[in-house]
Amino acid sequence: MLDDAGFVPLPDRIPRLPELAYDLWWSWNYQAREVFRRLDYSLWQSTAHNPVLMLRTIEPDRLETRAKDPKFLALYDAALAALARARTATETWWSKRSGTLTHRAIAYFSAEFALHQSLPIYAGGLGVLAGDHCKEASDLGLPLIGVGFMYPQGDFHQLVSAEGWQEERYEQLNWADAPVEPAVTPQGKPCIIAVPLGGRSVLASVWRLRLGRVKLYLLDTDLEENAPWDRGLSARLYAGDRELRIQQEIVLGIGGVRVLRALGSDPFVWHLNEGHAAFVVLQRIRELLDRGSSFDDALEEVRETTVFTTHTPVPAGHDAFPFHLVETHLAGAWGSLGAHRDAFLALGQYDNGGGSMFNMTALALRTAGWINGVSRLHGQVTREMWQPIWRHAPEGRRPVGAVTNGIHVPTWIAAEMSKLFERYLGEPWRDRHDEPGFWEAIDAIPDADLWEVRQALRVFLFNFIRERARQRWTEDQVSAARVVAAGTLLDPAALTIGFARRFTGYKRPELIFHDPDRLARILTARRRPAQIVFAGKAHPADEFGKHHLQRVYRRAVDPAFAGRIAFVDDYDLHVAHFLVQGCDVWLNTPRRPLEASGTSGMKASANGVLHLSIGDGWWAEGYTGSNGWLIDGKTESKDPAVVDAADADALYRLLEEEVVPAFYDRDGDDVPRRWLAMVKQAIRSVTPQFSARRMVKQYAEEMYAPAIRKHAGLVPSS
Repeated sequence: MLDDAGFVPLPDRIPRLPELAYDLWWSWNYQAREVFRRLDYSLWQSTAHNPVLMLRTIEPDRLETRAKDPKFLALYDAALAALARARTATETWWSKRSGTLTHRAIAYFSAEFALHQSLPIYAGGLGVLAGDHCKEASDLGLPLIGVGFMYPQGDFHQLVSAEGWQEERYEQLNWADAPVEPAVTPQGKPCIIAVPLGGRSVLASVWRLRLGRVKLYLLDTDLEENAPWDRGLSARLYAGDRELRIQQEIVLGIGGVRVLRALGSDPFVWHLNEGHAAFVVLQRIRELLDRGSSFDDALEEVRETTVFTTHTPVPAGHDAFPFHLVETHLAGAWGSLGAHRDAFLALGQYDNGGGSMFNMTALALRTAGWINGVSRLHGQVTREMWQPIWRHAPEGRRPVGAVTNGIHVPTWIAAEMSKLFERYLGEPWRDRHDEPGFWEAIDAIPDADLWEVRQALRVFLFNFIRERARQRWTEDQVSAARVVAAGTLLDPAALTIGFARRFTGYKRPELIFHDPDRLARILTARRRPAQIVFAGKAHPADEFGKHHLQRVYRRAVDPAFAGRIAFVDDYDLHVAHFLVQGCDVWLNTPRRPLEASGTSGMKASANGVLHLSIGDGWWAEGYTGSNGWLIDGKTESKDPAVVDAADADALYRLLEEEVVPAFYDRDGDDVPRRWLAMVKQAIRSVTPQFSARRMVKQYAEEMYAPAIRKHAGLVPSS
């Protein structure tokens, strides 16, 4: 028997378990995670760490037993007390910085948010960055409100055929098993807003998700009142069809502003995470015109309070639409802005080489007062790529800065590493992890203890890989070759290299196979073997990416590599945690300068996994010479084939001469001292500098706080 909320009835002593389960704050708080681990460990594992699903399926006897367990109850009480502090603490980093403007809301718009595997509304790095941004905003006390989409079909599940071809499977998500609830207005009614789309009106319901102090609101057009084609607008991420894509972006931008108004929110800052959300500015200008502003004044106010982050260093990666398509779908959205239609459309006008179109990034660049790339190198690339926007300004005067991405360290650090830090660095390490000086004490950790943890994390990874292969064998009845490809022949003691990211051409997933015979000799060396674990998805419309994936998969079943190459399918946040914590080396081989930032290497380095990468994105500023390795083919050629050959040779030489020897250079206690010195340097140099705490503080101090002060000056006192 389930209660009205669909949960197994809870004992009187532990009635607030659902409150804890529905706030994803638990996912980065050790005490709260332990509540659910100890509640029922086997169920915790089988539900892929989903407390909401656990509470719908747990045996009542188990609940009764835990409700009488003093140790469990102490943990439960402590977790709830910590959650209350996280939500309501008045003394926060932000309160100390913002003074009387502490509670002025910051709206953060993104097309995807990666928060937990139970809510697959993300496709890749953009979503992971957005999720980590929101989590850190909560920890620092920022009054941030996230706005995005609730995709009923989420991201696709990846199936790899016997031939190595990616197949996509979409499943309707069961909202009852996800940590989301219907949002309600201040009047207590369900929040449903109307978005003008062409000559019709589309309704969107709103879901609320809690992240400690931060709330995230997600739009969903799958309502019975909508036409079938409109119900599917929010079904999947990044629809390939251009017409569907522009409709999604109108719903996100215009609809997102209307959601905040319906919920009684008046943000002082509007942060657009990539150009997908740029139609926010249309709705905001229209609102200001309705209040009596001129178009120029409205545009200036929008600029003064808008932050724009661009993540894409490839011109073709920015959404652009024919003007007739924009005019068709904005037909009902103009209102008082209609008299200025041409002026608004001119804000998005841009020619990428294929003729003048309405470019969403150009719109954001022209209407934001604060603009940034996501690494120093990407900031430079952005200033060069969008030079026509500021045609007469020299490179140094173009208003594009850089806020290098960072990771939410409490989310990504392994529990075993966290315990090691608590033991030797002091428990407050979470509060000080963005302080470079704090990590100078990393040398206090004995090498033997650090090596023991690193080996344990590698074992956890292989246990996960083998159980996943077993599941494919028993449930999907895959062939023996596919079980081998899944990693069952990997050696838990061998040097393990991870390559996990989206499969697409510029990331060069096959670079390491440039000379397969040479690679085979490296991997199958009798006394010093190595192995590679691949994971990642190709975009459904990226045929070239799928062919890259297929060829990598075929290497995994090639006897020449002796089972030392694996491909782990259906890459998601759950898989990512095992990989960035359990590998020994993290490989990244993008074609420079096409990697805007990247964050997976940051997660790996913070866990003591050494980065082996091209000097692109964040690694261009993160590499110190002793915290990993830089792949540099040292060629000035513009021929991609020549560059690939040079980079591949540099990669092989690093593996042969530095990486493999350092890993297997052991003392009498079988401890690799030289390797661990680099591991400590990686943790010391990467954790503070490339943390989301440093990143969000930089946004707050350089953009949010100035924008709030300007807004406070723009808005007349009541």
